[in-house]
Amino acid sequence: MSTSPLSTAQAARAAIAARLDEIRKDAGLTGHELAQQCGWHKSKASRIARAKTAPSDEDIRAWCRVCGAEEQTADLIAASRTAESMYVQWRQIHRDGMRRVHEKTVPLYERTVHFRVYASNVVPGMLQTAEYATGLLRSITDFQGTPDDVADAVQARLNRSRVVQEGNHRFALLLEETVLYYRVCDDAAMAGQLRYLLEVMSRPNVSLGIIPFTARRTVWPLEAFYAFDDVQVAVETLTAEVNITAPGEIRTYLKALGELSRIAVYGREARERITKAIGSLR
Repeated sequence: MSTSPLSTAQAARAAIAARLDEIRKDAGLTGHELAQQCGWHKSKASRIARAKTAPSDEDIRAWCRVCGAEEQTADLIAASRTAESMYVQWRQIHRDGMRRVHEKTVPLYERTVHFRVYASNVVPGMLQTAEYATGLLRSITDFQGTPDDVADAVQARLNRSRVVQEGNHRFALLLEETVLYYRVCDDAAMAGQLRYLLEVMSRPNVSLGIIPFTARRTVWPLEAFYAFDDVQVAVETLTAEVNITAPGEIRTYLKALGELSRIAVYGREARERITKAIGSLR
């Protein structure tokens, strides 16, 4: 695994190791003493602390128990479990095209009851029309140089988006006002997409907020992220998808979402801003 900043699996392992070593120091134990109390070989604690050996769940439980820091166990185990999978480059995800990744995430969408989404760049996938999705996925395919299965990927995205219309799902979505103006497709498709936002926001299971250009920021603009209940947050960067499952980090993203929701507008004012964006296309 590369230690490049673009590949954070090793960085994540190092961060876990550093947190464990801080816990040991706070407990006033040497590495040898910790290993003894855990019943390990004398060098094991040192190897874990230097990120030479990845700790097992039981290793983390024992470490935290001996150091009197059991309240940190859950976060550390969650972080350790996702160290390898938390950062996956889009080129790897899309190596066979984009259809498959949409199909693969259908179970996640179907079991999620409460979706909370912050979109700073494009309309969230579950609200995209076919024409808008086609323009966007075409751009992504061309930029990444990955196999062209845009038509199939668009259909798979629409199939996955049925959760908005079917089942017991709730959606709290926040869009930066800029999203209403970024033209990732032609004007006709963009107008259709914005009209669909007006339609879908009237659904009782959908809350759609728009963060105005001029809003006084209490939270700066962030990269787009999707929260699936309270168990996972997917953050989208230019090069990769970062999947977060550590409870403490999830709480931080949900806190940011709460702060952003307070500066958003809803209902009539949100509709007025979407309608204004439609008018700008004429």
